[in-house]
This record gives sequence, structure tokens and C-alpha cells, in this order.
Amino acid sequence: MTDVVMPQMGESIVEGTLTKWLKKPGDAVERDEPLFEISTDKVDTEIPSPASGVLSEVLAQEGATVQVNSVVARISDGAAAPAPAAPVAAPAPAPVVVEAPPPAPVAPPPPPPAPVMEAALEPEGPLSPLVRKIARENNVDLGKVAGTGAGGRITKEDVLAYVASASAPAPVATPVYAAPAPIAAPAPVAAPAGPIPGAAAPTAKTRIEKMSTMRSKIAEHMVHSMNTSVHVTTVHKVDMTKVAKMRAKHKDAFAAQYGMSLTFLPFVARATVEALRQFPIFNASIEGPNIIFHNEINLGIAVALENGLIVPVISAADEKNVVGLQKSIVDLAARARARQLKPNEVQGGTFSITNFGSFGSIFATPIINQPQVAILGVGAVEKLPVIIDDAIAIRSVAHLALTFDHRLIDGALADQFTQKVKQILENWSEEVL
Repeated sequence: MTDVVMPQMGESIVEGTLTKWLKKPGDAVERDEPLFEISTDKVDTEIPSPASGVLSEVLAQEGATVQVNSVVARISDGAAAPAPAAPVAAPAPAPVVVEAPPPAPVAPPPPPPAPVMEAALEPEGPLSPLVRKIARENNVDLGKVAGTGAGGRITKEDVLAYVASASAPAPVATPVYAAPAPIAAPAPVAAPAGPIPGAAAPTAKTRIEKMSTMRSKIAEHMVHSMNTSVHVTTVHKVDMTKVAKMRAKHKDAFAAQYGMSLTFLPFVARATVEALRQFPIFNASIEGPNIIFHNEINLGIAVALENGLIVPVISAADEKNVVGLQKSIVDLAARARARQLKPNEVQGGTFSITNFGSFGSIFATPIINQPQVAILGVGAVEKLPVIIDDAIAIRSVAHLALTFDHRLIDGALADQFTQKVKQILENWSEEVL
């Protein structure tokens, strides 16, 4: 028997939402065959089966939020397939439980409310800390929330849905009861008729849609990052003319040889890893009072998806040249959009780059990807008039925006790091092919 567990899709991820089972109990599965889909703030992807056999038991239902490393299913080998039938034979005791209530018809009514109240007041119930926190902040009686998780477990989505449904009618209910009070007794019948049709008009102007699991996780991660790091952004203008000429020189041959376009991003990535070698504190993270310096440079590259954002990681990025970096960027982006990333490909990042320039943005102030301490934003490369030696020249210019954690990094050091990246790009000499 093999346990199937919820994988950890990033250092800061403690849970994931099981969005869909691709197999059902009794189905045969092959090792590495897609078994179920999950969604976190870092990835929305398929999880492969850890072994070949038969999916004998499903422990987490679709839509359930599960802690990482929790068992969500079990796979047996072919011979063990009949085993699940044994538990099904246990209906024998069931009639005994059903027969118990008839002798005492008066007794059944009291028991039902008792368990509900007990579940609502019991602080040690099967509830995650996040669920309890949301309930406390919104004054939610968990005894009134219907759980959709495994075994009736209340998930974060259940609490949020309850809060949304409870808050929506509140404004409408208040005027309905407030209006009759000052009016004479004969008028109450006509009074409610007025507010009800009137309330329908505003709803026609709005549309309520629940956040997707991935968007909800991204929101949590962004808030966590802002509450953790002291964000400061410094912006430097970079003359990309030499890089632009090198790219123009090789882009046709590159496309013919590798079947992909040569962009500006791998040049920036190459300059960044060189700067990280010189300033290792930017390749670090904070854990309590300690600074953890990472010996490997694992570069996270932000990829925009249809419904969110993901940051797959180029491991050992400092060992790759421009060609290797471009191939890795294209490969990871394509598989991210096809939901084919593996768990290890969104873990272990030590520094991140986000290329908002690909959407025409000049510069922005990116949010740090925890637990990292900095992120570099790359703006669009555009031709601008620039004054050089008191003469006006047309140059290819881009803006680099470095957001850093001011708890660990001071502004002067951040500017030195960005200046190093700028210096490499402005004096580019490394051949591509």
C-alpha cells in the first residue's frame, strides 16, 4: 500500500487545495501518471502518482484544503484491489445503530443539537489555525458553518463563503425592520413591499464572483510578504544599446537553431547572477535573528498565467550562459501555462526576476517573493533620445526596479547591486552563439 501525500509546492506553502481528482477509486494508475490537481499561491498543477497500482482509497475530496504532507489517498498493488471490499461488508452493525433510536423516540431530539454546540465551542476540533483565525476576526460561530472538507472538515473557503453570505443580506434586512417602527400599525404591510423591489436595483449593477483558489492563495501570499518584509524599491535607468545590438546580431540564427525567440530577459538574468556572486546578501533569506546565505543561485522567473502568477525556478542559474537561460525561461513558462510543472520546479528559489516590461510597463514596484530578500523588476526596452557628451543620441533604454527587504539590506547596498547589473548590461561583451 502506498500513501499519496499533498506535496509542498514552495518553502512558505503549508497547505494546498485539491481541486480535481483525475482518477476515481478502483481505477488502475501508472507511476507518474497524473492523479489529481492542486492549487496554491505558487502553482496550479497536476500531481503524478507515486506508484503503479489501483487507487483504493480517496481521503480528501475535491475542493478540500489539505495540509502539506497529509495523506490524500492510498494506492494498492493489483493483488490488493479486492481489499477495499472488506470494509464495505461492515454494513451489518449499521442496522443495530438504526434500531437503537426507536425504543426511545423522545431521546433523539436532544442529541442532535448537543454535537453541534460541542463542535462550535470545542477549540481543539479538526480545524486549521487559519480557519480559527478567520472565524475569530469575523465573529463567526463555526457551529453554523457547513464543512465541505474531508469528513465534514471546515475549510478556509467554507468560512469565507459563510462570511460573504452573511454580510450580503445584512444591509437589506436592517431597513426592512427599521422602517415599520416609526410608522403606525396599519402601515407595516405596505412598508415591506417598498424596500424589497428597491433593493433589487443595486444588485443588477454588481456581480459577485468568488476568487479562484489560486487568486485567493496569491492574495494571502502578497499580504504575508508585505507584513513580513520592509519593502523599499530603487529604480535605475540602463542603456541597453549594446545588448540590443548583440540580440539583433544573433536573433535570426538563434531562432533557426533553437526554435525560439531571443529576448532581453536572459541578458538581464545573466547580469543578475554575476551581481549576486559579488553581493551574496541578496541571495540570502532571514530566519528569526539569523541570515541564511545560499550557496546556490536559484533564479525565480515570474510567469503570468491566465488566472494568476507563478514563479518557477531555474536551478544553478549561475552555471548557464545566455542560451541556457533563454531555453530554461521558455521551457518553464510553457510548462507553467500548460500546468505541467513539477513540485521541485517551484521550490528553492533564492532571488527572483519579474519582467513586467513584456507588457509595456516602464517600471513598477514588485513585491518580494518570500522567503527571499529582494526581487528585480525589468521594464520595457524602448528607444529614447539621450544626451551623450552634450550631443543627443538615440539609445535603447530600460528601467530596472529593485525591491529589497530593508530589515537586512540598506539603500546604499541596494544601489551598488543594481549598479553592478547596470554596468554589465551597458558594457556587454559576452558572445551569445
